[in-house]
Amino acid sequence: MKDLQGRDINYMRISITDRCNLRCKYCMPDGIELLPMSEILTFEEILRVCRQAVELGITRFKITGGEPLVRRGCADLIRKIKKLPGVEQVTMTTNGILLSEYLGELLDAGLDAVNISLDTMNRGRFEEITGFDQLSEVLKSIDAAVDSGLRVKVNVVLQQDKNADEWQKILEIAERRPIDVRFIEMMPIGKGRECDGISNDDLLREIQKQYPGVCKDDRVHGNGPAVYYHIPGFVGSVGFISAIHGVFCSNCNRIRMTATGELKPCLCYRDTMSVKDAARYGTDSDIREKLQEAIQMKPKQHCFDVEEDITEQHKMVQIGG
Repeated sequence: MKDLQGRDINYMRISITDRCNLRCKYCMPDGIELLPMSEILTFEEILRVCRQAVELGITRFKITGGEPLVRRGCADLIRKIKKLPGVEQVTMTTNGILLSEYLGELLDAGLDAVNISLDTMNRGRFEEITGFDQLSEVLKSIDAAVDSGLRVKVNVVLQQDKNADEWQKILEIAERRPIDVRFIEMMPIGKGRECDGISNDDLLREIQKQYPGVCKDDRVHGNGPAVYYHIPGFVGSVGFISAIHGVFCSNCNRIRMTATGELKPCLCYRDTMSVKDAARYGTDSDIREKLQEAIQMKPKQHCFDVEEDITEQHKMVQIGG
């Protein structure tokens, strides 16, 4: 289905929980209130929405959280979505803590790719950023996922006073393995507004200094807005998701659904369309109508570069990664 700007909306990010087993401050700060499970969509309701989304031309889905693997039955949900007629791809984003434990189930379910968050290679910093001493589990999961043949992307958010000096060490993960290391500019959402992020323009210049011969990689790497580069001698690639310094709205192909069934056309704005009642009590036609309305609500462009115009007030974990 096309939105009012003529963009083909074929990709949906679905948060299945607001719970997480880490406490990254920019995503899930202290004091956040978790929702009762009665407010969160059941897997059956999520499947109802997915069926109607496919009818409208949405054929690619990403399962997110919170941390999706803390919700029991995540792999089975992925299996059921993947089996829906017309679905082309189901992927997942995770912090990696539980990934190695559930990897076999996820592969059996047909998971196509996984994004793993990793902001530091330093054990002490990892605990400082996330609240837990679990770096070894994340690295174990990255190794296991790559060894299984699953397509792997590592997502990195750099902060001036936290991990800015680690970009090269993290990037080297892609030197001998087919991993896309993606640097994501800090989103000014929730606690992220208070963090001092890194410009991807500046980072790219540093990478080009360190690695002569860096060139644009125009291969298709996934569904998102990342711009990729190839570093000579590297097996993997480096990608940049630059919401602040590289507006990509003209090619936006996505819509989000929060764990409570709020359809979110743009991460920047608070405008949503609830599909929960339609999924819980309504007809298939009711669900399609809500999806269509949400897609038509998509704005032409976000305003992350003008912070006072951002209307989204929720924390990132409440929206979905």
